[in-house]
Amino acid sequence: MSTSDGRFEQGIEIRRAVLGAEHVARSLDGASEFGRPLQDFVTESCWGAVGGRDGLRRQTRSIINIALLSALNRQHELGVHVRGALRNGCTVEEIREIILQVAVYCGVPAAIEANRTAEAALRDYEREVAQPVADSP
Repeated sequence: MSTSDGRFEQGIEIRRAVLGAEHVARSLDGASEFGRPLQDFVTESCWGAVGGRDGLRRQTRSIINIALLSALNRQHELGVHVRGALRNGCTVEEIREIILQVAVYCGVPAAIEANRTAEAALRDYEREVAQPVADSP
């Protein structure tokens, strides 16, 4: 897909940088005819039109995404965005602190589920990059 305003192209570039080219390829290449319009919309709107804005750093967007996805109990997307947060420069300590904040404002059960998902995502990321993730800068 291509858009005249370049949002799709910008979105695909940002999406690959944050989530990894392999993840994006799986999402786009694996999309059915039914699901492809949603993948295109996500790339153009979420990653291009909003994610491409200058108002927030990518690291800040990752922090917000982790908190929101934890609060909404969207575990699959949370795992994807925990790995993206590491690519965007967030530390393990910061991710832990976000989840503690979720416990206070959204409830302990939401934080416990988020913690499980984050730990699994951290392990996956370590295997992916073949080195331990630093706990802090």
